[in-house]
Amino acid sequence: MPNTRSKGPQTAFRWALPMAAGLVVIGGSIAAWLVLANGAQANACPVRAAQAQIIDAAATGELAALNGTGTGRGYADMAFKDASGAEMSIADFAGKALLVNFWASWCVPCREEMPALDALATEYNSDRFEVLPINLDIGEGGLEKAQAFLDEGKFANLPLYADNSFTAFERLKREAVAIGLPATLLLDPEGCELAVLQGPAEWHTDDGRAVVEALIGLRG
Repeated sequence: MPNTRSKGPQTAFRWALPMAAGLVVIGGSIAAWLVLANGAQANACPVRAAQAQIIDAAATGELAALNGTGTGRGYADMAFKDASGAEMSIADFAGKALLVNFWASWCVPCREEMPALDALATEYNSDRFEVLPINLDIGEGGLEKAQAFLDEGKFANLPLYADNSFTAFERLKREAVAIGLPATLLLDPEGCELAVLQGPAEWHTDDGRAVVEALIGLRG
């Protein structure tokens, strides 16, 4: 059954959980909170509460589970590879607002979500916004499995980017941003986190468009 509920106290509570988890970690060891495995700082961005609130307010109906954050986490240095194996990072997309979706070919909800993400990318990808899928198939033949799924689906605007070391997603888990797949980040053009979605969503709907248009609109 479609999720048509509006934002409410439960959403606010879910938003508070990762923030509370961060505060607990700070209390225990501020150095551990600040330093990630790749040396990046968790608070690499300024707090963007107003922008996150705009995204949160737009996230209703099918996107009600999306939570505005904007607490200062930055991902410009988050590394992954393209289909040829070349090293890339979020910084390579600087200047674009991003919908970063973490997926794997063995993840059934991920597979079900991909057609809607491709349709959203077809409609909105531009010099201002991009859907950025990052595959997490690991082990021997992982990239081949991911590419085979994308080829089978004939997704016109979902190229293969991959983190087959799982480093990027482990970073999200340490920061209590994500616990499973699929997981989605909404980032501003500087790679700063504005919202997080744990689980799948019907992105190519009026509700999904409202969120993307709110994100793009933050640039004025």
